[in-house]
Amino acid sequence: MTFHSLIHEGKERLYKAGQGEQAAMLYMLELCQNAHIDLYSQMDEEIPEEIQTDYLEGIHLMEQGEPLSYVLGYECFYGYNFKVNEDVLIPRPETEELVALVLQLFDTHFGDQEQVQVFDVATGSGAIGITLNLEEPKMNVIASDISKKALVVAKENNDTLGAHVNFICGNMLDPFIERNLSCDILVCNPPYIPNEEKMEKSVINYEPHVALFGGEDGLKFYRDVFDKAHQVLKEHAFLAFEMGWNQGPALSALAREYFPDAKITIHKDMSQKDRMFTIER
Repeated sequence: MTFHSLIHEGKERLYKAGQGEQAAMLYMLELCQNAHIDLYSQMDEEIPEEIQTDYLEGIHLMEQGEPLSYVLGYECFYGYNFKVNEDVLIPRPETEELVALVLQLFDTHFGDQEQVQVFDVATGSGAIGITLNLEEPKMNVIASDISKKALVVAKENNDTLGAHVNFICGNMLDPFIERNLSCDILVCNPPYIPNEEKMEKSVINYEPHVALFGGEDGLKFYRDVFDKAHQVLKEHAFLAFEMGWNQGPALSALAREYFPDAKITIHKDMSQKDRMFTIER
């Protein structure tokens, strides 16, 4: 069997299973890259048995609905490979834009400071906090999550990528308040999907629900953070959140209740959808 014929088989199987057939090619590219094989120059050559076995096992998992990132065991985020498994949410491109926004606001607000304290709340795989620390070493990042299993993954990513993030376990801002900690920047990609919203099977069956769903209207965790934020924010701190594309008006009104004098801004993503939300005090 050649690379070409095996990829064709993989595409057909994923298509029949109702999964994205493009994953068949992406998965083979990853396997070949790890084996130092130039796939495009060897498409009509016989495939090594080991790669054939691994490929068919992966296709079988994806037929059942398992996301490609979990099959591979990692996801590329902001140019870094983060380990992922079913204990953590798969980092999305939209969250990369949140990181870029925080870095931009950092330069505006704190570019002349030697050290800036950053809280990454509900860190999951650690993608946000670790990337911020790697991209801007002046950011002293503490990341929290309610899931001990997620923190195991995040700590491994921190060590593997050579970052210097500290991790604490607890619900949203509670572990920071308990330790009497304060920050200049609070960044969070909270669970913001309404409980009854329909999701793709590859998401609902595999990714952790605690990182997805935010109550009946999807705003529960924003309320929790806004309610306690004044206990951890320094005088000129800013907050940055990811949000659902249709949550801007409700979030703006909610934030105004807690931060009446702040600059509240909705930011669009590359698709021109409302995706990020900042509060500058």
